[in-house]
Amino acid sequence: MSHTDDQGRTERHNARMARKKEIMDARIAAADEHRGVFIVNAGNGKGKSSSGLGMVMRALGHDMQVGVVQFIKGAMETGEERFLRRFPEQVQFHAMGEGYTWNTQDRERDVARATEAWDKAREMLQDPAIGLVLLDELNIALKYKYLDVDQVLDDILARPLHQHVIVTGRGVPDAVVEAADTVTDMTLVKHAFAAGIAAQPGVEW
Repeated sequence: MSHTDDQGRTERHNARMARKKEIMDARIAAADEHRGVFIVNAGNGKGKSSSGLGMVMRALGHDMQVGVVQFIKGAMETGEERFLRRFPEQVQFHAMGEGYTWNTQDRERDVARATEAWDKAREMLQDPAIGLVLLDELNIALKYKYLDVDQVLDDILARPLHQHVIVTGRGVPDAVVEAADTVTDMTLVKHAFAAGIAAQPGVEW
């Protein structure tokens, strides 16, 4: 490639980036509403909870108070639980489930535990001191109708103005998608488990 061709490519790139900057600057200027956002991580791909926990870490970096309620999970101690319990002054962490739904084999108990977990979540959603609430695997509890989706959404939407909420889990109800500000559908392409590779500490839990 000649010096002239390289210079032309650089000039075209710079022109495109200048146009893109103008567009992005205009969008940023137009986004002038400041309030808490309702985020949903859904889909069959790996990373829904991990993304939510990454936002928890980000919030801690900004010295925010954080609340975490884990639905379904709780039968075994996870790496995130071990880590977040190191910050008792900033994090309220509650693992309220009793394991995967196919292990518990007791719908009444699952409903009771989900209800107990939601009572704890509601306390967080009413506390203006908490800047971010992660409701991990809540979608599964809604999918199996352990909780009433209308009541859950009423509580989420009645939260303090600047509080952020993240809901994770596959099987997200349409009503939750409709109510959320940001929804990400994580698509499964490949997973090690399908190839016979066991779940790994530090990766799956």
